[in-house]
Amino acid sequence: MHRIAYQGEPGAFSEAAARQLDATAELHPCRAFEDVFDAVNAGRVHHGVLPIENSIGGSIHRNFDLLQLNDLPIVGETEVPVVHHLLALPGTTLSQVRRIYSHPQGLAQCERFLRTLVGVDIIASYDTAGSAKMIATEQLTDAAAIASARAGEVFGLDTLRPGIQDYEHNTTRFLVIGREPISDAPHDKTSILFTLPNEPGALFKALSAFALRGINLTKLESRPNPTRKWEYLFYMDLKASPADVVCARALAHLGEIAPTLRVLGSYASCAGPREAAPPSPLSAETLT
Repeated sequence: MHRIAYQGEPGAFSEAAARQLDATAELHPCRAFEDVFDAVNAGRVHHGVLPIENSIGGSIHRNFDLLQLNDLPIVGETEVPVVHHLLALPGTTLSQVRRIYSHPQGLAQCERFLRTLVGVDIIASYDTAGSAKMIATEQLTDAAAIASARAGEVFGLDTLRPGIQDYEHNTTRFLVIGREPISDAPHDKTSILFTLPNEPGALFKALSAFALRGINLTKLESRPNPTRKWEYLFYMDLKASPADVVCARALAHLGEIAPTLRVLGSYASCAGPREAAPPSPLSAETLT
């Protein structure tokens, strides 16, 4: 049976992402993101699911760092609509709540609602669904959790306020890691990691390798390089596959500029195959 690891408790949005990938899979909840990588590396599961960015809260930086530290390719992605509910023990009213727990991303995505509360401590925890579990297990009558409706069902909590996220179309993008393909869909997206020399125009030159060939960049993220003070690692998502000649040439071009370049994975995007790019001013065939 297909086995998928995710971070959090049952009812976490990561669990929803795993079920979206394979509704029949055997799911393995993990305490931390590091544990998801460990489970895949050890062969206890076939794939791991990791949140990488949210449309409100932004990037989950820890997972960018873990991708760099581990030699596990990205083999897929999925997106999950995120609807947050304020959950509490049955019989608890909003006026009784003095503490609200959730993952930092959950708190960030509900900032507007939280600002309306007076005399309430906002406390970050390791997981949205884990916060709901804690309230149920410890029978906290003065506390609430921000989590999914499913987390409320799993742990027997009532919804004090539904849909408290700041924006209606709140969505989290998840990456799938593993040593096996997750599907046979054509690859149309690639994630890479590279470094650049600390000199004027280096990033411009790197980006031009793709701009001149009409390749769309859907994500660019910088993270501190832990081995070199005030220098950075760059993570980039391309709407293309290295199997395409144009993309292969762009990566070769970048390799001439970047001291280090690593392809983190090529996979099918959530949006499906890309549309053909408009012709660039310079013919791609001439750019070698």
